[in-house]
Amino acid sequence: MKVFHLSMECYPVAKVGGLADVVGALPKYQNKMGLDASVIMPWYNKPFFYNNEFQLVFDGFIHQSFNMYQVQVYKEKHQTLGFDLYLVRIPGLLDRENVYGYWDESQQFLAFQHGVLHWLSAMQMRPDILHCHDYHTGLVPFMIEYCYEFSFLKGVKTIGTIHNGEYQGSMDWQMSNYFPHFEGYKWGLLDWNGRINPMAAMIKNCNAFNAVSVGYLQELFYSFQGLEPLMNQERQKAFGIINGIDTEVWDPETDEMLKFNYNRDYAEEGKWENKKTICAEYGLNPNLPLFSFIGRFAGEKGADLLPEIVRKSIQETNGSLNIMILGSGNQDIENQLKALQHTFNVNFALDLGYKEYLSHQIYASSDFLLMPSRVEPCGLNQMYAMRYGTIPIVRYTGGLRDTVQDISTGGSGLNFTHASSDDAVHAIKRALHIYSQNDLMSGLIASNMAYDFSWERSAQRYLELYNY
Repeated sequence: MKVFHLSMECYPVAKVGGLADVVGALPKYQNKMGLDASVIMPWYNKPFFYNNEFQLVFDGFIHQSFNMYQVQVYKEKHQTLGFDLYLVRIPGLLDRENVYGYWDESQQFLAFQHGVLHWLSAMQMRPDILHCHDYHTGLVPFMIEYCYEFSFLKGVKTIGTIHNGEYQGSMDWQMSNYFPHFEGYKWGLLDWNGRINPMAAMIKNCNAFNAVSVGYLQELFYSFQGLEPLMNQERQKAFGIINGIDTEVWDPETDEMLKFNYNRDYAEEGKWENKKTICAEYGLNPNLPLFSFIGRFAGEKGADLLPEIVRKSIQETNGSLNIMILGSGNQDIENQLKALQHTFNVNFALDLGYKEYLSHQIYASSDFLLMPSRVEPCGLNQMYAMRYGTIPIVRYTGGLRDTVQDISTGGSGLNFTHASSDDAVHAIKRALHIYSQNDLMSGLIASNMAYDFSWERSAQRYLELYNY
């Protein structure tokens, strides 16, 4: 079975969030199962392209409105990532530094989908599955059925995966001028509330779709930024499949980004050595429990709660804990955290930006990981944390409720109900009580590291979805 994954992100080529981790791992595990899985993504001006060998496998042209654009497709020569990787370069649109954030990104995403389907059609490459990840590739199921140019691909099975339903790519109907010519009477399959909505189009036109956890799928039926009626209408082809993690990349015993490697048998010693190192680097006392947050400073992640969580937890516990935050995003949140770093520098460390190596070190060093998310379709951080023997403290929502059960019910983490600083601080105080009990902590570290979040099971579920 030949599968093409279409995505804007793929680790380690270009990463903004969890989408990259999924697309960088799932095809590798599918190939181990015997499938022929590849990734197609945009070309970015990033080190991965220059540090690896690529060959030009296609050079053609597409029209968008009155503009003609060159489409180049590069293939990575050596399956460095465990699967074939194709990068689509369109000078003037898909040849930039960043993945998102450009004023013309709707046109960029359209050009990517157009370019991919033009290449596959021109080269007579007909896969069994086109797997579309999030709204950025959500127009593909419509295009292969109703755009005249892609008649060669008509009938190819399409699967859509919703990684984050908060973003849907809604655009004005004037953008239809940039589409390849399509059967005009089918316009309703693109429309939602008078606008072109790629997420809605994906759900309407694909053969089947999934959310990245069962819990998140259930939430989408009643909370989906206006698409709730559509979700209920199409529920017969909706599935929930929890993401896995790449246990080769995320393995504390072999992780080259750690200062000290360890396994389940020597977890406490290994975590202590890593903790001493990172605390020395950031001026923290390693004898105190270390709580951490890693992620984007966005409302859906509950990052706006962080300043109050930091202030209250340090003040209300008389400085009996350390907090470390790695992330960036909302400028106001960044400024508030900077001010708190000045006030609570003995107990609070802040590193703005995203550093992959540092995230690994924080997972290995921390005692607890905080995730106060308002929305969390799946969440990977809690899985990384548990893999490294760190106890997650999570809001009970989406994929977090599928993967983290509260210690009071026999689980290996701490849950709280509301996205509020008071609920989060209460959970932190519960964690301090757990930290004071050595035997309990040891048991939680061991049980967390024993959880199986590998991709094998999830990859099997995707195979079942492909055969749906």
